[in-house]
Amino acid sequence: MPPVAAARSAPPDDDVLGAVYDAALVRRLAAYVRPYRSLVGAALACIAVAAAMQVATPLLTRWVIDVAWPARDTGLVQRVAAAFAGLLLVQFAAAYGETWFTSLLGQRVMRDLRDAVFAHLQRLPIAYFDRTPVGRLVTRVTSDVEALNELFASGVVSGIGDLFTLVVISVIMLVVEWRLALAAFVVIPLILSASRVFQHRVRRAYRDIRTRLAQLNAYVGERLTGMRLVQLFGREAQEQQRFDALNEAHLGAHLRSITVYALYFPVIELLTTFALASLLVTARGEVADGAATVGTVAAFLQLVRRFFQPLQDLSEKYNILQGAMAASERLFSLLDTPVSTDVTPTPDRAERVAALTRAGVTVEFDHVWFAYVTGDSGEQWVLRDVSFRVAPGQSLALVGHTGAGKSTIVNLLLRFYDPQRGRVLVNGNDVRELPLDVLRSLVAYVQQDIFLFAGDVTANLRLFDSVPVSAVQAAAARVGADRVIERLPGGWAHELGERGAGVSVGERQLLAFARAIAADPALLLLDEATSAVDSHVEAEIQQAVGRLMEGRTTIAIAHRLSTITHADEILVLHHGEVVERGTHAALLAAQGTYERLFRLQGGETALSAPTDGLLQEGAVRLPIDATVG
Repeated sequence: MPPVAAARSAPPDDDVLGAVYDAALVRRLAAYVRPYRSLVGAALACIAVAAAMQVATPLLTRWVIDVAWPARDTGLVQRVAAAFAGLLLVQFAAAYGETWFTSLLGQRVMRDLRDAVFAHLQRLPIAYFDRTPVGRLVTRVTSDVEALNELFASGVVSGIGDLFTLVVISVIMLVVEWRLALAAFVVIPLILSASRVFQHRVRRAYRDIRTRLAQLNAYVGERLTGMRLVQLFGREAQEQQRFDALNEAHLGAHLRSITVYALYFPVIELLTTFALASLLVTARGEVADGAATVGTVAAFLQLVRRFFQPLQDLSEKYNILQGAMAASERLFSLLDTPVSTDVTPTPDRAERVAALTRAGVTVEFDHVWFAYVTGDSGEQWVLRDVSFRVAPGQSLALVGHTGAGKSTIVNLLLRFYDPQRGRVLVNGNDVRELPLDVLRSLVAYVQQDIFLFAGDVTANLRLFDSVPVSAVQAAAARVGADRVIERLPGGWAHELGERGAGVSVGERQLLAFARAIAADPALLLLDEATSAVDSHVEAEIQQAVGRLMEGRTTIAIAHRLSTITHADEILVLHHGEVVERGTHAALLAAQGTYERLFRLQGGETALSAPTDGLLQEGAVRLPIDATVG
């Protein structure tokens, strides 16, 4: 039973921007960059060359105007022109190298981060996915990682290049003619003020975009998953309206950011033009006094343009840094989410599994209490003091109304959750002390809601890589799934759609049974596993499962009580407590909750009442405060 209450307590929206620069986050990001130090060095070298070219070409222009032209030296002009062309080629190569190396760096870091995030997601406890929307996690793996790619591809390394270019151009301008340099620098305070306003506005717009995107992804993911329900209840128009509202909000956030950019760049261009005007006004007097040459003024006109370009770019780099810090904060917050235990496959898994299964698997619940959530008034118990023991070769059935705690018992046994009190034991070992890969290697679980992956039939039935194809085919034949597979266009190589699309629910259950039998489990868990097949197929499966159960431990959740009449023991659960236990015949004779459920499901219509004060041997009748059904 999915914990509804836990799902309600989803974490607050975390698409909020934090500090622009966080040294701790930068150190963690550096760990992903460290393996690619050579790429960083190559990119920085290209940036240094490109910055030098930014200064060299204006100086060549100055030389031509001040030296070659007055001397009417055509050869010198030609040599300078050739040098100019060569410098442009070098600048082109440096710009190409910078783009190539930074993009390669960003892509490789992005690949490593995606690998790390996906590997971590697979190790998180199921409770985390109960309270976290899938759309938000998809955003983490895609958009947030992409934001870090921008940081490395066009952010931090290019930002270093911009700073280097600013310093080089400033030094050259001040050395060549400091008065002209100061005249050009007069607008820098205005540019810094405009950039600060721009950064503040874009930061708010960026935060809004991230929030809207996460909401949009979560909404689309949920509606696509529940498309059958949407169409069944004719909700297309209402869902479209809700999507339109979210989409419109996302568009509005983007338009606000575009508006800020559309205002900022013309302002910077206007201020750059003002700087050029200030330079020309100052240059008039400098040239007239002989303090500056015409070539110097021409060089300064080029240098000023090139000076303000990286200054403008740095404001964009600021926003890339802002977004990257926010994305890295969310990513590392996800990576810091603790896993329930180490699920890394252990080297001695085969030996430990063999040791556990040498004499079969005994499952024991020892006074187990469990709650999915904790309220203000304390734990909201889903299981209350549940105890039972199932030995190899025995079968245990769990019955009770919806929400009684049946599926929770399976969740605890598989360690999707851990109990707050009591112990879950496998062959006397607390499951919390067993590696998860060892524990789950013992189990085959056939769910009521069958999940098949997109891919071919063989791959779906061989989720355990150690299972040979021959064993899978034999298992399919035992439960009649081979007839389903033979009818598929591609047979065993037939490609199933997402969640097993292309086969019916009943056929999925047959495939799931074949998958379970092929794994040759020591412990078999069945959750109303034949609910979607007809009576004839169910009889075949029950016969096959009966053979499979020989020498194995079986726990079955049953809603149709007719399917568990031969169980060695039946537990009747009510509000998380075991209220009755015994065999089918003994529980019927006890005329309690089980007997009422059986009669309501069309079982025996006339049951003889037991002698007053006596219960059928083998049945234990426990107090119950309300009837079930």
